Amino acid sequence: MEKTAIFAGGCFWCMVKPFDEQPGINKVVSGYTGGHVPNPTYEQVCSHTTGHTEAVEIHYDPDVVSYKDLVEVYWRQTDPTDAMGQFQDRGDSYRPVIFVHNDEERQIAEASKKELEESGRFSDPIVTQIEDAKPFYPAEDYHQDFYRKNPLRYQMEEMGGREKFIKKQWK
Repeated sequence: MEKTAIFAGGCFWCMVKPFDEQPGINKVVSGYTGGHVPNPTYEQVCSHTTGHTEAVEIHYDPDVVSYKDLVEVYWRQTDPTDAMGQFQDRGDSYRPVIFVHNDEERQIAEASKKELEESGRFSDPIVTQIEDAKPFYPAEDYHQDFYRKNPLRYQMEEMGGREKFIKKQWK
């Protein structure tokens, strides 16, 4: 039975590929969640008036990959110490959030966050929020599978600090 997980960690373009490459992932959808405007457009979300953040919805087979594994992949794609965006992407629509669907996911996410805090890997506090999942709205078609459709632009976005940070923190 397929399950879904929702993570926000900056530009959704950069969040798709790391999950898409994992065994047990059926689909990764770029979209918006966490706000108060139904069916927002990219332009509305960029205006910072909707309360939404860019996020990815991961459709996965829990017999192949666990939610805990997905949370671990998530941490390695973000700067969990930056509450106001990620890398070159600034503002509340790029904030890092793990959106949980139930108590089990919340417990897994909170335990993983605590473990990361206690690891000493980061000198600044871990500020990634763990929030209840809200309706997820898929982004426009041109945002889906961006890394495949626009490999050069994706590579430029990735080089905007995310890849360097990840290599430094997770060596």
